[in-house]
Amino acid sequence: MEKPSNIIKAPAACKLPAGDHYWCACGHSSNQPFCDGAHLEKAPEKTPLKFTLEAEKEVWLCQCKETSTPPYCDGTHKNI
Repeated sequence: MEKPSNIIKAPAACKLPAGDHYWCACGHSSNQPFCDGAHLEKAPEKTPLKFTLEAEKEVWLCQCKETSTPPYCDGTHKNI
């Protein structure tokens, strides 16, 4: 697996609509924190994480890819 070059050491605050969303788990997406399909070429063993919101909500999504609560930030980026 190629190491991601665009890991961001801060969460992304996102106001998302209800429905399905796909969080980038590989770190290669140019649309962080969301999947753009880059894993297909650069990290085929990593797949995006689908998460569903029942209603519109503001969430803090992990961008360092080290969280223990994916797709949500748990502050791990502070220790990287």
